[in-house]
Amino acid sequence: MSEFHTLQLTDLEGNECALSDYAGKALLLVNVASHCGKTPQYKGLEDLHQRYQEQGFSVMGFPCNQFGQQEPGTAQEIRQFCDLNYGVTFPLLAKLEVSGINQHPLYALLTGPTAAFPGKITWNFEKFLVNQEGEVQQRFAPKITPSDPELIQALEALL
Repeated sequence: MSEFHTLQLTDLEGNECALSDYAGKALLLVNVASHCGKTPQYKGLEDLHQRYQEQGFSVMGFPCNQFGQQEPGTAQEIRQFCDLNYGVTFPLLAKLEVSGINQHPLYALLTGPTAAFPGKITWNFEKFLVNQEGEVQQRFAPKITPSDPELIQALEALL
């Protein structure tokens, strides 16, 4: 089992969530925020999730309030916002920190010095494409939208 798949998370509703449950699936991990200029990417993320989930793919959203305080809400407020505005069905995890002294272990693994694509998260909606074995295949800057041909091509290559 990969180091990635050994990590334990908590979902937005407070339930334990093991990344081992996603072994064998391709994933797109995204640090999300409800009050960001890039928030409309939620629609594209949901579209990707719907389009490819039957082929063993899932988007996973990680709310984060570290960039411009653009995710200030409670778990319930985040869920309500995502449901009402974007009909989000992909997994949303508990709010976490993607950098700094309280960086979540997942993001330490994704961005640390031994990561495939090391370096700090630059803003909301940075994306990591992870293969079925838990290995990061590509990292996409926040400006790369879910419908960008480069992202679609990389995802389809995994499936």
